[in-house]
Amino acid sequence: MAKYSFETTADVVAADYSAAIKSKVILITGVSPGGLGAQFALTIAKHSPGLLILAGRNIDKIQQTASLIKESVSSVPTRALKLDLNSLAQVREAAKIVNGYQEQIDILVNNAGIMAPPYTLSEDGIESQFATNHIGHFLFTNLIINKLISISDGRVSRVINVSSDGHRLSPVRFADWNFDNGKNYNPWIAYGQTKTANMLFSKSLAAKLGPKGLISVSLHPGVIPTTNVVRFVPDGGWDGLIKLDHQQGNRKAWGGFNFKTLEQGAATHVYASFDDLISTKHNNGAYLEDSRIFKPEEVPSWGRDEVEAEKLWKLSEQIVGQQFEY
Repeated sequence: MAKYSFETTADVVAADYSAAIKSKVILITGVSPGGLGAQFALTIAKHSPGLLILAGRNIDKIQQTASLIKESVSSVPTRALKLDLNSLAQVREAAKIVNGYQEQIDILVNNAGIMAPPYTLSEDGIESQFATNHIGHFLFTNLIINKLISISDGRVSRVINVSSDGHRLSPVRFADWNFDNGKNYNPWIAYGQTKTANMLFSKSLAAKLGPKGLISVSLHPGVIPTTNVVRFVPDGGWDGLIKLDHQQGNRKAWGGFNFKTLEQGAATHVYASFDDLISTKHNNGAYLEDSRIFKPEEVPSWGRDEVEAEKLWKLSEQIVGQQFEY
């Protein structure tokens, strides 16, 4: 099995898994040009997927990415899906559309996200990062789950949740997940909470639906300073994050960041989506960085604890007003 590193690009990983990519139906959230979702789509398009479903809130931006794919590989079909993760009503509408598709979905990549904006609430009264990064994906994934687990020919399906090593900044704040209506808000702690939530969501999906053929992992793509997600980074750049790391005793960013290119950042997306090692029971629910499966001792307890995962599942059900029992 090939070994990858920090520098490995998505093209290199995709070339190794070309046969696994061929004919797959893949739904990707967050596909604006210049972002990781778009880069992932452009990379795997070279290896003949069956269909790329491109989901995002801005149809014009989706079409721009679809055009780039068509310019690169004209034979790969794409389909646009309007998905606004900041609106539970619109998430439900998007899920209804997906459930009407003829095709089953092999891989769902929950890639969309925002990072460290000023305190705002979604239309449903949810802190914007928690709404977009976790709650919207939680609802969407569960509403379309039969498109993933009812595959009749025995194929294994996957849900990839794009997290971040920013999960180190905070566990899920169960007693104050909405930051007391902004009174306790710290944009980096709020971001960390959502990235921990992404990890715990994969743990829950693996536990609840692994026996039905669903694989779910979370991943850190790396720090890519050119993507759209950094547009909200507060004045002072990364200083607030580095200060928080110091306060918490994390040494991760004390010496500054090692940045990745967009091509390097999308590599772990490809690895998580297609590597066979991830399809084993032992690795279901794992967390990945640099196209490598992390051992439990490499992950903070709050990002892998089964009790925390179940608490988050119940909280998420409460927030969306719907139960999902498997």
